[in-house]
Amino acid sequence: MGQCFGCIQVPQSTVAMREQFGKFDKVLEPGCHCLPWCIGYQVAGFLSLRVQQLDVRCETKTKDNVFVTVVASIQYRPLSQKAADAFYKLSNTREQIQAYVFDVIRASVPRLELDAAFEQKNDIARAVEDELEKAMSAYGYEIVQTLIVDIEPDAQVKRAMNEINAAARLRVAANEKAEAEKILQIKKAEGEAESKYLSGVGIARQRQAIVDGLRDSVIAFSENVPGTTAKDVMDMVLVTQYFDTMKEIGASSKSSAVFIPHGPGAVKDVASQIREGLLQAESVPH
Repeated sequence: MGQCFGCIQVPQSTVAMREQFGKFDKVLEPGCHCLPWCIGYQVAGFLSLRVQQLDVRCETKTKDNVFVTVVASIQYRPLSQKAADAFYKLSNTREQIQAYVFDVIRASVPRLELDAAFEQKNDIARAVEDELEKAMSAYGYEIVQTLIVDIEPDAQVKRAMNEINAAARLRVAANEKAEAEKILQIKKAEGEAESKYLSGVGIARQRQAIVDGLRDSVIAFSENVPGTTAKDVMDMVLVTQYFDTMKEIGASSKSSAVFIPHGPGAVKDVASQIREGLLQAESVPH
């Protein structure tokens, strides 16, 4: 309605294209402008100077023949000093940018394998931005930022990649479990070895104490009972040990130990065997 009275209002971050009799005349900045229609002035249109975003989905394949969908986000805006070029030179800015994005992505991604494509997303984005900057600057547009926001392989490829990753993690977990079990077995063996060593030390000390006690008993008995020999004392000790052993065997209902031959007279045979063994050991030349 303002044009009917020869005035026009241009919003902030927007410019207007003024024409006179259909020919471009001037770029109108934000604010109020006089527009005398009687001498052929009119507004051809408005151009927003705000940053705009275009999301482009491009399907292509990698070097290892995996089809992927690359999602790129292009942030762009018209240059205020080239607003006329941005308004008049392009009829469809978004389709023009999309075409350049397709061209660069389909030239870059096929040179990379799938894993490398994920790792070099920034390089792909930089290549797209450089190409767009060179192409769109001639039309009065500035490329603010180019982002490769996603690379989507086929669903079956995703599933296979997840299974490979899961198998690798299971293998690591199995190795860790085996290593833990190995450590447990080593610690258990070390504990058993230490236990047996201490048990052996205890048995040796017990036997040493028995020998010391027997020696003291033989000496004391010989001194207190004249005419007895060490052999008589040992025979008496063996008989005593024999009856103690038989008492312990009889006290247990589940014992399966049996002395053969069995009888008190067998103690003499056992004593003779022990003495003969000791004598034979002493007769062996060292």
